Amino acid sequence: MTDDQLRVAVIFGGQSGEHDVSLASARSVMTVLRQSGHHVIPIGITRGGRWLLRGDPFAILSDVARNPDADVVETPGAGHELVPGATGETFPRIDVVFPVLHGPFGEDGTVQGLLELAGIPYVGCGVLASSLSMDKIACKNVLAAHGLPVVPSRAINRSLWDREPDRVIVDIETALGYPVFVKPANLGSSIGVSKAKDRSALVAALNVAARYDRRLLVEQAVQLPREIECAVLGNDDPIASVPGEVRPSNEFYDYAAKYIDGRSELLIPAPLPPAVTARVQELAVAAFRAVDGAGLARIDFLLSDSTGDLYITELNTLPGFTAISMYPKLWEASGLPYGELLDRLIDLAMERQGDRVRSQTKYYGGQLQA
Repeated sequence: MTDDQLRVAVIFGGQSGEHDVSLASARSVMTVLRQSGHHVIPIGITRGGRWLLRGDPFAILSDVARNPDADVVETPGAGHELVPGATGETFPRIDVVFPVLHGPFGEDGTVQGLLELAGIPYVGCGVLASSLSMDKIACKNVLAAHGLPVVPSRAINRSLWDREPDRVIVDIETALGYPVFVKPANLGSSIGVSKAKDRSALVAALNVAARYDRRLLVEQAVQLPREIECAVLGNDDPIASVPGEVRPSNEFYDYAAKYIDGRSELLIPAPLPPAVTARVQELAVAAFRAVDGAGLARIDFLLSDSTGDLYITELNTLPGFTAISMYPKLWEASGLPYGELLDRLIDLAMERQGDRVRSQTKYYGGQLQA
């Protein structure tokens, strides 16, 4: 590498049901970053939470038997260095981190907090926006408090479902009726999501979601729904891409429709009237600002073809990032190619870090300090 190359650490894998999705995204990101002239430092995280710094993290993660025992310890404030705890060996200096982690322990503010303690710039939303957006229940509450449209729902703790299942079922049926969608509150890629059209299906769906999270979200189904997605880019002055539409191969856009069968159709731009397109973009930026987003997010909507109502369903602060994922494809259709998008995200990370270090960390007893 040369002295003027930016050292970009790409973190991928992780302790999440979206581990494999993260690997696919990271491969694309690292390939294009290298083509753009950056020095890429791959950092893998196993499903068990071990951080892999040496060798080929992709090869190691693909073969559980080869996972090393050496954990990696982040040393906050150590001058942008990562230190393997077992040996004390200094890891190469990092200029910026590009987290490509989906789901818990990566997209939920945990890694973001670690990087802030270490003083390392990183791509994407901060701790607050990441944690809020990861938790579908908390996010819906914040969006509703800002007057943004969300689908009627019920939030349930797993412990209540275990103790009083009959009470939970009656409450859902009374408040929402059928059909409904049941989701783990803190997972993405439609993992653990089920559609229930009657009581027996609802019981099964709640049991499935409860395998993945202690907080469960039950949402009223939208009539004749169209799945609309919009990409947001920026810090304090975010902009929205053209919207796209997903026409899933299955009844809804589940994990198989997203990643396995390859038959779902992505329409970019979405075939929408200009007024609806503008409304999607307006709501996407408003949702991003409501959670204090930074860098990037993909905002997902449901548009009822029968009523015309538009609902925000969730914010994805680290969306899929393969070359064929919706987020980069939306920006490509908006005039920003994949490689330029990655560079712009790194620039936004540096800008955000510069804003962080402006904040005073000492209090002088009420006296103003220049």
